[in-house]
Amino acid sequence: MRYVGKIDREIYSCVAGDIVTDEVIITDERVQHIMERHPGDYERYFIYLTKIVETPDYILEANKPDSAVLLKNISENGKNYKLILRLKTSLDPDSFVNSVISFQKVEDKRSNRYIHSEKVLYKRV
Repeated sequence: MRYVGKIDREIYSCVAGDIVTDEVIITDERVQHIMERHPGDYERYFIYLTKIVETPDYILEANKPDSAVLLKNISENGKNYKLILRLKTSLDPDSFVNSVISFQKVEDKRSNRYIHSEKVLYKRV
């Protein structure tokens, strides 16, 4: 398990109203998943995980409860990223934590498609 960063619970309240912790982690199993499904992305871009979860540009509705799709453009390298985040709520078992489910670099066209076709819950101003 690796520590990623802390979320602003006020921003993420658009996903779940009763988030019980602000700490975010990624498990070794999820790192392995990302490395297998999105070759090279984790190794090249993991340094941006904290920035993505702490200051997302967009939070979109995910297809699972208490989960969100985060989109972020990192200006220093001009690339877009998509991250799936599962939030821990008061209804979850004590062993649950806020955790990264998946992560990948996405092209501009795909990022724009997500913004225009999915329900936007939050947009950074």
